[in-house]
Amino acid sequence: MWSGACTSSVGTWMQKLAQSWLMLQLRGSAFWLGLDAFLGELPVFSLALFAGVAADRFDRRRLLIASQCVQMSCAFTLAVLFATHTVAVWHILVLSFCTGTAQAFGSPAYQSLIPALVPREQLPQAIAMNSVQFNLARLLGPMFGGLALSALGAAWCFGLNGLSFVAVIVTLLMISVRYDFVDKGETVFESMRDGLRFLRERENMVLLVGVSFLCTFLGIPIQTFLAVFARDIYHGTAKTYTLLLSVQALGAICGALVVASRGRRRGLGRTALLGLLALSVCLVVFAAAKSLPLACVALFAGGMSLMTCFAMLSSIVQLMTPDVMRGRVMSIYNIAFRGGGPLGSLVAGALIPRFGAPMVLGANGVVLGVLALYLLFVQRKIATI
Repeated sequence: MWSGACTSSVGTWMQKLAQSWLMLQLRGSAFWLGLDAFLGELPVFSLALFAGVAADRFDRRRLLIASQCVQMSCAFTLAVLFATHTVAVWHILVLSFCTGTAQAFGSPAYQSLIPALVPREQLPQAIAMNSVQFNLARLLGPMFGGLALSALGAAWCFGLNGLSFVAVIVTLLMISVRYDFVDKGETVFESMRDGLRFLRERENMVLLVGVSFLCTFLGIPIQTFLAVFARDIYHGTAKTYTLLLSVQALGAICGALVVASRGRRRGLGRTALLGLLALSVCLVVFAAAKSLPLACVALFAGGMSLMTCFAMLSSIVQLMTPDVMRGRVMSIYNIAFRGGGPLGSLVAGALIPRFGAPMVLGANGVVLGVLALYLLFVQRKIATI
């Protein structure tokens, strides 16, 4: 499952690089980058509750396979549109929304399968290793995508992404897992209410969801607007953009490996908040950096910090959730975890034309720093987990 997901993620990042760069070329405005990111993630939080119920009621492997097939179709469609020179901006936006819809149902099913593959005490390491494959793909995908975009054209980036989904479909057919299904004769909305009630009755869980939302709302836009920094701040090309993406991904891989090596220790909450504080410092340094080498150092450290925070928060939520509720709880968590990023990108995309990318992302870093300090020293519920 790890190797199949890694192969597919490499293809996804090849497409993301080509799609972001070409959207910037077609429209020339950061707003359209933010809109594309927003539409790609909109279904993740608008359909999350339905997807969570589905992950708890139906075979999670079949849900994942259906999700991969839809995403593969969207990638091949985009490849054909670029190859025939008939692509328009609205095509890209609609296909991003369709891909996001498939991911909305695939994500809670995928996250719910991970605890079924490893012993409970090894769950934090498993989540960290899953982050390794995702970020290894973030490193390799832009490298391959940059080469394919420069040498072969955008259509190849999208076509190769479509082929990469075959790997994850094959591996999903190969694995065998056991997990508990929900079979109470409840309606879909009753199952949703059970999931929300489970969350409300656990104050720490509500706080974790809120922190995850703010973390992604303020921290993820840096990934969305790296193309803006590459073009407008460092006056570079697609290769500069590829470099920035790769450096951040390499930092995230190192961060995930550090998390995976720490074992099942106490202090997951405090580690997450320290990662959040380090991320805020890196954001401010990156936003203020005038040289490309300093920006790369800040991006590398920021990638480590971001991954440490994300892996710890996800581990805490998974460890606090029973298997019969896992799909619904993880779907609600995804509303915060993945919903904050596109909303933050949309807001930042609207502010950047007026205030500039460095000012907007620097302000995000300052707010994250204040939040981390408050949770470490004032409201210490997460810090004591």
